[in-house]
Amino acid sequence: MTATVFIDGAAGTTGLEIADRLAGRSEFQLVVLDEARRKDAAARAEALNDADFVILCLPDDAAREAVAMIRNDRTRVIDASSAHRTSAGWTYGLPEVIGRKSLASAMRVSNPGCYPTGFIALLAPLVRAGLLPADWPYICHAVSGYSGGGKALIGRFEEDRDIAFRAYGLALGHKHVPEMQVHAGLSISPLFAPAVVPAHRGMLVEVPLQLSVMTGAGAPEALRAALADFYAGSPIVQVLDDQPDELLLRASMDPVDTLSLRVFGAKDGSQARLVAMLDNLGKGASGAAVQNLNLMAGLEETAGLRL
Repeated sequence: MTATVFIDGAAGTTGLEIADRLAGRSEFQLVVLDEARRKDAAARAEALNDADFVILCLPDDAAREAVAMIRNDRTRVIDASSAHRTSAGWTYGLPEVIGRKSLASAMRVSNPGCYPTGFIALLAPLVRAGLLPADWPYICHAVSGYSGGGKALIGRFEEDRDIAFRAYGLALGHKHVPEMQVHAGLSISPLFAPAVVPAHRGMLVEVPLQLSVMTGAGAPEALRAALADFYAGSPIVQVLDDQPDELLLRASMDPVDTLSLRVFGAKDGSQARLVAMLDNLGKGASGAAVQNLNLMAGLEETAGLRL
């Protein structure tokens, strides 16, 4: 049976990439509003209520308004905004950490943020295993391609080729922090230091660790082994054993929906660097939405993904 899918906000970067991953798939039929009806409230309300699945690719306030427009108990929702990532009644859409069965039965799913995907994937299993403390003031350094910033930031980077690095969130209190804390199982808010580089897509998320002063922390080898065990068999998350001298984000990166994790350790075991690499538009956004849609529809979770 074919399920109908309405992407509200289909003209944005995330919506376009979701539609591209669903193109040609017989399991789904996209509900498409033409340009004249795309911003018409009545047309949107009709599409939101008629579709089997709705994927929201909207700003936070608009996403909340869209959810309020759904008047039935049948339509299932995936929200790619940050509006519901710590809200009661919503399932966090990181199946590798939350559990695939939870996603399969969920009516309301909040797609994770791109940076939090890397941060939580690294820390949550280690905190659960008792190899890292939940009450530690973690720091997260991260850089991303500019496509995650929406049309305005994309235009800024593509028009001003002199921009080499953009640090932001300097006032702290970034909207990603609550989901990073909650879903990693932390009692202290992490310090989040994001930046943007002149590449269209791609992302590196790092959590540096001073293991020698962290009570009960495992050695780098134990952290790596625990992550490998936790994600064993995952078709999407890879825990790599290699220890390269450098990691590169390339401006020519192809779209990909995988997530790679590494643990770098000092020779004496006193320090470690947890590093996640992903496509901010793939596992960090559109790929994750399609993975969650597959699970909710009872399909193979990797269908339509770029692995």
